[in-house]
Amino acid sequence: MLVVMRMDAGEKEIRGAVRKIESHGLKAHPIPGAQRTAIGITGNIGVVEPALFETLPGVLEVIQVSNPYKLVSREFRPENTVVDVGGVKIGGRDLVVIAGPCSVESYDQTLRIAKAVKAAGAHLLRGGAYKPRTSPYSFQGLGTEGLEILVRVRDEVGLPVVTEALDIDVLDQVAAASDMVQIGARNMQNYTLLKRAGRCGKPVLLKRGMSATVTELLLAAEYILDQGNSQVVLCERGVRTFADHTRNTLDVASIPAVQRISHLPIIADPSHAAGRRNKVMPLSRSAVAVGADGLMVEVHDAPEEALSDGNQALSPAAFEELMAEIRALAPVVDRAVPSYVGS
Repeated sequence: MLVVMRMDAGEKEIRGAVRKIESHGLKAHPIPGAQRTAIGITGNIGVVEPALFETLPGVLEVIQVSNPYKLVSREFRPENTVVDVGGVKIGGRDLVVIAGPCSVESYDQTLRIAKAVKAAGAHLLRGGAYKPRTSPYSFQGLGTEGLEILVRVRDEVGLPVVTEALDIDVLDQVAAASDMVQIGARNMQNYTLLKRAGRCGKPVLLKRGMSATVTELLLAAEYILDQGNSQVVLCERGVRTFADHTRNTLDVASIPAVQRISHLPIIADPSHAAGRRNKVMPLSRSAVAVGADGLMVEVHDAPEEALSDGNQALSPAAFEELMAEIRALAPVVDRAVPSYVGS
């Protein structure tokens, strides 16, 4: 349910409506808009009568929300949400690029790649300190040491950091070290982790599960927003299909589908979708063409020696070429690739 306030409603009327909603054991989520404030209502198990709130001072109308997801829907918030990650804005006109190695392997390796992707125009640095791997015998990441490396590299290079939290045991560590907490595909429906991420105090990058529908992705995001964190970016990273010519199938149609029904920004991860570097650049172009708010790309300066996912990592030279291509393509879809404005 959505309580829409009048344009002239002040803080007194908004607070009064919030108190009335909460007095019925419900959660109130004020959503300031360009012209008026709306208040989303969640926590209702049964039907809530609109008449409870229609006559409150300052209330214009009460709207029933038909979708199973509430806070992430455009019914709750018509305007696009813009997520601020260390000063980098995702969800506006700018096309944002996140780049870096799949895994943090050493300080020198991470520093070299960070400098290279920044020079090419990347806006955020990705790198895994904790790695979810299919095989228990594969490289699992450096853990705490990896986080410390990311902090050092961020301080030296100036790129804000995105890195993954595998579980609630490491979430606080990851949140303290990073500018954005990533929830990976395997954890998209780890609801305990999602709730904790909603209280971690940092923006969250939520990846679509390997076999998840768009509705399931939005409901996963709902868990985070319901805990008070509206700074969520969705990520289409490919879904598992019958195809064997790629690691996964990049569902480019999901990007405009999400943008039609949700105000949250959505980016694409062509690296994990392709699984092979020769497909990363064309998939990146396709994601930009359908309106993605950004890209997340794996880059390694020695892919053949990478401890994880070397087959899908671009070289720094190839990444530079990719940045040139998307700069040329972005204006066609009314986007811009900003120059890096950090230190």
